[in-house]
Amino acid sequence: MEACVIRKVVLCDDDPDIRAIGGMSLRDVGGWTVVCVGDGLAALDAVRSERPDLLLLDIMMPSLDGPGTFERLRSDPECRSIPVVFMTAKAQPHELRGYTELGATGVIAKPFDPLTLPQQIRALVGSG
Repeated sequence: MEACVIRKVVLCDDDPDIRAIGGMSLRDVGGWTVVCVGDGLAALDAVRSERPDLLLLDIMMPSLDGPGTFERLRSDPECRSIPVVFMTAKAQPHELRGYTELGATGVIAKPFDPLTLPQQIRALVGSG
């Protein structure tokens, strides 16, 4: 796997508490610039405008869910190479396998530990 240097992350989750805690973790522990959005359509807009190094994407969201957002992202030639890590409370082994089979870089189970979230992401994307 090619190493990915992370400087900017888009965090997409419909839960404002997850956005707040995750954003703080990514910013304060990870040292990254973070753009937080609350739904899949906003995530697509943010990825196109912000050009992040990573999209951290919730699976279950109203209107456009994580897999639907991922599919749209992968169909956009300008955005398809951006690594996507799913976050989900549905973390049974067969579900996790399904998400990575879609082409996601990895999956992080919720609830996550804010003190180790950036470390988990770095391990998934091969970033130092």
